[in-house]
Amino acid sequence: MTAKDAVVKSADEPADDPLENMLFFFNLSIRKLAFVGVSLPLITLLTCLATAYVFQYDDVHETHCRVYNVIPSISAITGVTPQTYMWRIAVAFHVGPRMVIAQVYYNYFINQVSKAADRSTCYILINLCYWLNLIEIAAICGVTYISNRENYPVHEKIFILFMLSSLLYMIVMIKTFNKVHKTMTDRQRLSYTIKKILFTVCITSTFTLIIYFIKHRFYCHDLAFTWFALSEYVLAVSNMAFHFTITLDFPHEQLIVAKNFPTLKRD
Repeated sequence: MTAKDAVVKSADEPADDPLENMLFFFNLSIRKLAFVGVSLPLITLLTCLATAYVFQYDDVHETHCRVYNVIPSISAITGVTPQTYMWRIAVAFHVGPRMVIAQVYYNYFINQVSKAADRSTCYILINLCYWLNLIEIAAICGVTYISNRENYPVHEKIFILFMLSSLLYMIVMIKTFNKVHKTMTDRQRLSYTIKKILFTVCITSTFTLIIYFIKHRFYCHDLAFTWFALSEYVLAVSNMAFHFTITLDFPHEQLIVAKNFPTLKRD
């Protein structure tokens, strides 16, 4: 039943199907929501990189070591204007769908628990997954709206929180996804495999990021910051791709705002 097919019957006419009394105000494919939520920060990030590299080369390559550098960091290209405003607007439109998607996953996993063998462990994993996701979203806001140029110590600590919460969320999500699905469809198995691959890429990028950050920060090696920045971009894109796997998990589901929608009851 689509929004165009929705019919409201008169009060004195009995309804055989409760859905016939439902009036749709808004419906949106989760697939489209995820596409917009992920593509917006990705496109904005690439735009910030291109424009900052061309028009503000010296500003985005400036570091405390003053050594040769090729690739600026994400913090550098989003810390100069007008790229700062572009990135903050993109993140503002990104976190809304992310919070909705976090709730969608939570409700979906809770619904799947009845089919799982170890329900108590599943509930723990589901709640942990949900809260780690929210912490990651909050950390994204923190590193975005508190730039390294405005307050570097705070920015650095929030960035570390983002990396930790992001990696923990990924591994808990993978564990939860596997736990609640007693058997997987081909699409779910593909999603599960992609999630594991992207987590491996993220954890590898994190290690290289840390190594080259130490080389840059404490030893001022040439190109160390370039390799740090490259690891940062790989980590960011892999993180976005991980969240984009929701398009495989919910390929046809929709978010609906409707009147007289039947109340869903849980056992």
